[in-house]
Amino acid sequence: MAIIASVALLITEHTSHKLDSLRAALSIVVDPLKYLIDLPTVLIEQADDAVSTYSTLKKENTQLREEQFIDKTRLLKFDSLEKENIRLRALLENSFKLGEQLLIAELLSINTAPYENIVVVNKGTRFGVHPQQPVLDANGVVGQVFRALPFTSEIMLITDPNHAIPVQVNRNGLLTIAIGSGQLNRLNLPFLPNNADIRPGDLLITSGLGGTFPSGYPVAVVDDFTPITNKPFVNITATPKAMLDRNRELLIVWSDSSSVSLTTQPSAPNEKTPEGVGAGTTP
Repeated sequence: MAIIASVALLITEHTSHKLDSLRAALSIVVDPLKYLIDLPTVLIEQADDAVSTYSTLKKENTQLREEQFIDKTRLLKFDSLEKENIRLRALLENSFKLGEQLLIAELLSINTAPYENIVVVNKGTRFGVHPQQPVLDANGVVGQVFRALPFTSEIMLITDPNHAIPVQVNRNGLLTIAIGSGQLNRLNLPFLPNNADIRPGDLLITSGLGGTFPSGYPVAVVDDFTPITNKPFVNITATPKAMLDRNRELLIVWSDSSSVSLTTQPSAPNEKTPEGVGAGTTP
């Protein structure tokens, strides 16, 4: 009977369109059943895609975060290298202006003892460094070599209380001596009379007296001061031109000129200059 009914339905479908309405009515009931049957498979496939996509995005996010962290670290290094490059270019430009034999030394440590301004650099006697050599940065005089060892050297800054440097006022050539105050941002000028021709803002440069520092190097700028009429000497201070608290690289200078002693009697040919602060550090 099932076979006969099937054959009859096939013949009827082939010869006429009477069963179209019946098929349409039955599809309303059958199609939802088909969707319900396929629903678990579709949900499983969608869930698997979602989990796979989430896992992939999580891995990519982790990888991108790691790359971002590495890139930030590299940018920090590049920023440090850029600043170092700027400092070295400034030193090299200054070295061309000096026209003397120069050596770039890197700062290793700072002596933190009270009222001592001494730093250590990574160049010593194996590079030809010797005591009393002038030391500069891109802005001005830093100090001089105080003690030279095979691999390192100690630099006494111009602000050290034991250091003195002959200077002159660039505006009028007035000669005096700048003495360290123990503070990195101040020099003292104790030997100027009250009527000396010096003004706030005057640039002090090395005078060349004493032979330790060649002439013409910027040293400091005179600070504001008030003359005192009832005292023979005026209390004048100056701010160093060199960036004493920020330097990472320094210039050690060799001068072709021989040292000239400020003492009245010249030293014997075989007599050695005592180690420490060089000639010209006492008034």
